Amino acid sequence: MLEEKNDNLLEADGNLENHAAESISTEADGNLEIVATEEAVTESDAPILEETTPTPELNIPDENQTILDAIAETNAEESEDETLKERHDIPMQDYETLSMEVLVEELKNLVSNEKVMSVKEHVEEIKKAFLAKYNHLIEEKKEEFNAENTDPNETFQYNSPLKTKFDQYYSLFRDNKNTHFKSLQTNLKTNLETRLAIVEELKNLIDPQANIKDTLKHFNELRERWNAAGSIPKDKYNHVWNNYHFHVENFYDYLHLDREARDIDFKHNLDQKLKIIARVEALVQESDINKAFRELQDLHRIWKEDIGPVSREHRDEIWNTFSALTKQMHDKREVLFEKLRGTELENLEKKKEIIAKIEVLATEKVTAHALWLAQIDKVEALRNAFFATGKVPSEVNEATWSSFKIAVRNFNTFKNSFYKDIKKDQNDNLSKKIALVAKAKELQESLNFAATTPIMKQIQEEWKQIGHVPRKYSDKIWKEFKEACNHYFDKLKEQKNEENSDEVLSFDNKKAYLDTLRAFELTGDHKTDLDAIKLHIETWKNFGKVPFARRHIEGKFNKILDALFEKLSLSKKDTDMMRFSNRMENLSESNDTRKLDNEKIFLMRKIEEVQNEIFQLENNIQFFTNTRNAKKENSIVLEVRKNIAIHKESLDVWKDKLKQLRNLKTE
Repeated sequence: MLEEKNDNLLEADGNLENHAAESISTEADGNLEIVATEEAVTESDAPILEETTPTPELNIPDENQTILDAIAETNAEESEDETLKERHDIPMQDYETLSMEVLVEELKNLVSNEKVMSVKEHVEEIKKAFLAKYNHLIEEKKEEFNAENTDPNETFQYNSPLKTKFDQYYSLFRDNKNTHFKSLQTNLKTNLETRLAIVEELKNLIDPQANIKDTLKHFNELRERWNAAGSIPKDKYNHVWNNYHFHVENFYDYLHLDREARDIDFKHNLDQKLKIIARVEALVQESDINKAFRELQDLHRIWKEDIGPVSREHRDEIWNTFSALTKQMHDKREVLFEKLRGTELENLEKKKEIIAKIEVLATEKVTAHALWLAQIDKVEALRNAFFATGKVPSEVNEATWSSFKIAVRNFNTFKNSFYKDIKKDQNDNLSKKIALVAKAKELQESLNFAATTPIMKQIQEEWKQIGHVPRKYSDKIWKEFKEACNHYFDKLKEQKNEENSDEVLSFDNKKAYLDTLRAFELTGDHKTDLDAIKLHIETWKNFGKVPFARRHIEGKFNKILDALFEKLSLSKKDTDMMRFSNRMENLSESNDTRKLDNEKIFLMRKIEEVQNEIFQLENNIQFFTNTRNAKKENSIVLEVRKNIAIHKESLDVWKDKLKQLRNLKTE
């Protein structure tokens, strides 16, 4: 990346010219000929001068120097590990606002697709956000467990597949990082030894007795070896670079005999540094300040590592200009940070409001489970809002998080106190339901359907009336109860299906018998005809019940009977009682207890009505018999007495019907 930026500084017309070989003759020590070849002054061989650490004569304010030192320290760290230079290519998200599921997915993508040191800061932020949410979840689950569990021997356990995935991806990242660092440490130590050896060779390079051409060649070889030496530990970075540049400058001073070649090199370096200054001036106007500051760090690295020294007359001026522009960029960055801090302060106020609302909910007294569910939903919504709110100032981050946890914990404690109070009721309900399960299992094989079915229905009604049981037992006992009930009613259904086939046969028989009954003729003998009708009734009964949907055939049978009774000239009472008896027996055979009960109530009301009517008529008679003409009963009195007799006869019929119905139910 640095090489690309360095190349970009060279415009099409600003490339270094290919200097023709120059011969500089001197007569010192005889006819010594010093040749400055093309390779001595090319860009790739340009000597490097350490200027990020200013020399004593540079007058740079302390604040500016602090900024430069910070940039130098960052570059030293990134030079130690080249992968650090790429970490800014991946945008840093506000991981605190993401859910646990999304955090795990982000971690997976970073670990699987990016270089380990490029995502180090991202992974640590994801870990911090995930563990905060996970630990909060564990605290809630543990409090719920303590509230519901009454067995002191049972320990809290909670397994999260999401946490397992997170641990898997984080372990992979940690293994990759350890492997990376092991390799890096070995290389750093070797590279440091190589660079120190190069510095020692530079010290010994100045030798008046040596051939200049050979010395220049050796000097260029040392620079090539230096550029290829690789990264060194960051704590040695500035010291080693300063030593190297010091001895490079000494060698340039030693080359005073080759002043013209040196000046050409100085001019090239000056052009390069002026282009860097021009680029920084443009960066000061850049809208994306973070991106511009990162490029500024790269330009500092290029200035220091890739471009050699300039002449002393320009050295202080361009360095001070470069430093001043760096200060401007830093000031713009500080303004941005202040703006971000303002946003963080706004987030802090929002989170304080959320915490305050949770604290209020932790004091509102709620007395019903449904209401508590609504309270829990409110806290969950506030909890999600807290996590969705962005970062707060780092100095209050821990305190804010602590306040949030305390508020939620207080709410959970308050909630759990309610459920502890109803825990005893739930255990009592559990005992009741266990008893019903046992009863249902006991009856599930019963074949006495007439007696067992009402009991099973009653058991189901009792189950509905019993309240909640502890959640960990709820599904288990419901499954057992449901299986027992289903088993019994499945058998009842099978039995009814068998009975239905008998009822269909009974209907067919009765349908055929109706034709026989329609052809029946009375003989004229009262007793013989009455016995024949009773035999028909008995035969009809013996056919049994018919399907409910086909019970209309009973009405047809009753119509034929009514016609026969009319022809038989029975008394009204006898006819009425025979019809009533036949109808009641049909209801009894169909087990229609509801209609039988309704009939009983009807009869009792009719008896009461007739008795009241008789009582009123008898009172009226008393009025007329107490008059002067009591011996001579008039037509009104005779009519009243006749009505009384009719009502008494009717009362006897109603009483006989009620007696017959009671005898029928007793049987």
